[in-house]
Amino acid sequence: MKSFKKSLALALSLALSLSLAACGGGQSGTSGSSPASTDTPAAEGTDTPAPVTDVPGLRVGIVTSSGVDDGSFGQDCYNGILEFANQHPEASYNSVKESDIGKVVQAVADVVADYDVVVMPGFQFASAGVIAAENPDKYFILVDAAPTDENGEEVELGNVYSMVFKEQESGFFAGIAAALQSKTGKVAVVNGIAYPSNVNYQYGFMSGVNYANEHYGTSAQCVELPSYAGVDVTGANVGGNYIGAFADQATGKVVGQALIDQDVDIMLVAAGDSGNGVFAAIKEASTEVYAIGCDADQYDDGETGSRNIVLTSALKVMHTNVTKQLSAIVGGTFVGKNDLLGADTDSTGYVKEAGRHQLADDTISKLEEAYALVNDGSVVPAANFNGHTPTEFPGLK
Repeated sequence: MKSFKKSLALALSLALSLSLAACGGGQSGTSGSSPASTDTPAAEGTDTPAPVTDVPGLRVGIVTSSGVDDGSFGQDCYNGILEFANQHPEASYNSVKESDIGKVVQAVADVVADYDVVVMPGFQFASAGVIAAENPDKYFILVDAAPTDENGEEVELGNVYSMVFKEQESGFFAGIAAALQSKTGKVAVVNGIAYPSNVNYQYGFMSGVNYANEHYGTSAQCVELPSYAGVDVTGANVGGNYIGAFADQATGKVVGQALIDQDVDIMLVAAGDSGNGVFAAIKEASTEVYAIGCDADQYDDGETGSRNIVLTSALKVMHTNVTKQLSAIVGGTFVGKNDLLGADTDSTGYVKEAGRHQLADDTISKLEEAYALVNDGSVVPAANFNGHTPTEFPGLK
């Protein structure tokens, strides 16, 4: 994470300054009630706030840009809150949606007084580190980014647990599956915005396709639409297929249709609510096209008529980690840190449970083989900032 901070400090400062300056709030979403805090002593550590014990139940808020019903990223984080609520029925929870990326941090500032804990899914919330520093009596769970200060520099705060995932691993497994299962030999990955997490998915997917071509005799190619190429937080063109938003189903459908027109028959969809537009295009296709879900198991979202369009789903296990941190807060064991999670903590992977995928047995066998190599470090798929590329990474040759 330190090298990430040094290489991106200036880029983050520029990319996130708009979020800090913007004004506006979100709209209230789903709410409910569930777990009480305990009187367990606080975990040791000078920067860690005491557990919340002076309210009837922990008040948990989640602020998203794609909603908690997007069937993917936001919903999986929300499911972590719901699981916590099932375990602690005196807690309360609520969701706030702000679709304008430039206003999400201000939305956090507007609602922080209403909650004991604020969950923030998305790289766009990194600069909320400033708000966390100004509210040391509140807890913050940040997903997909480490908190940054007013200069865009990464910081570690005692009241913030930041979870960043090795999305390139899950993308890698999706790429292998796509290459092995494709009938046209043309596959693609569709993303929302070129934040590091999304570029990780893209590069991982491309790495997986290249790995399958090298090791398993496939000849698949990744299709990219030049008009939807992404630009990452450093200003570099990363190619790919980027919708440009996480809550734009209309454009998602346009991108999906354009890829289908180029004979793509399998695509990894990592675009939040925008991805529902891609799913719609696939469901309406006159040919046999499949989606690979993202972040959560999206098999149920693939149902259409007598078939299901979801081949499998690339997993980023956020809900379990959100529940774990909420439980640590009420248990007095919370420790603020910036964490990197991957296959070695069962936080990345793919869906292989019976009845939740449509992968061939041979494909699963090869994926299991690849998973073991990723887990032990023999294969390191390319990511936005790990120094590797989809055509040159450890374990490819």
